[in-house]
Amino acid sequence: MGIFGFFSKEKKESLDQGLQKTSESIFSKLSKAVVGKSQVDEEVLDQLEEILITSDVGVDTTIKIIRRIEERVARDKYLNSSELDVILREEIASLLEENNTQDLLDFDIPSDKKPYVIMVVGVNGVGKTTTIGKLANLFKNAGKSVVLGAADTFRAAAVDQLILWGDRVGVPVVSHGMNIDPASVAFDAVKQGMDSGADIVIIDTAGRLHTKVNLMNELSKIKRVMQKFIPDAPHEILLVLDGSTGQNAFIQAKEFTKVTEISALAITKLDGTAKGGVVIGISDQFKIPVKYIGVGEKMTDLQLFNRKEFVDSLFKKK
Repeated sequence: MGIFGFFSKEKKESLDQGLQKTSESIFSKLSKAVVGKSQVDEEVLDQLEEILITSDVGVDTTIKIIRRIEERVARDKYLNSSELDVILREEIASLLEENNTQDLLDFDIPSDKKPYVIMVVGVNGVGKTTTIGKLANLFKNAGKSVVLGAADTFRAAAVDQLILWGDRVGVPVVSHGMNIDPASVAFDAVKQGMDSGADIVIIDTAGRLHTKVNLMNELSKIKRVMQKFIPDAPHEILLVLDGSTGQNAFIQAKEFTKVTEISALAITKLDGTAKGGVVIGISDQFKIPVKYIGVGEKMTDLQLFNRKEFVDSLFKKK
């Protein structure tokens, strides 16, 4: 078993609560779409398409889901409209399974990757630094030693905030203040991680998309200096996206995948929005696994993404 253990009752309740706005929005609209209908017909499918798009599933992924349901209608000849939520649940779960997103009840740190280096990217305001703090807490509670690197040195608030999170969680933070070469911070953080025998090093980076060439150069430099110690570092590049921004999250994912090789996604702020469908669309369109989701403000409200649990909460009747 990995380091986070089973999906606890508390986590499930937190997930249900975090996705409540999206779930209620979908079920409210679904109920209106099938009222007076005995079967899934073209009109119901048209309304379903609108429901999915307004939940920020995305046009391309919505079309894919509708096509799957149309195929089921054609194959089964008759589908009761009351079964539509069950059909949706099955097709969305199947879609997520076909993409790189997996059921994560555990997260195993490879034994031959020590320290395991995670570089975190994302635009300012998406909850990147907070996500790093919560991630450090997850790892620490699992018995892992963590070092944080404050390499977002162009924004004073980011450095100070990460130091506060380090104090709060009880993990060391390597910081050289503002306007310092981010690569030098990453270098020292990885060095400290190696010298102290840490299990995990998490590097915060600047989130500036308006100068993509500079950002690409900066991230490349950070990777090069880390590789002086660990040839295959970073082992994971985690992109943090704000789920409440809907289609903007798609745009950010598109831009960041142009400048660096994203290997995992963390989607935050799902508790304050009815746009939770963005998780489905981003997973489908970018074929990058969703690894973490933020479903609340508490330190424990960053969860490993589990496809089955997510779909269950999304389509759970309140």
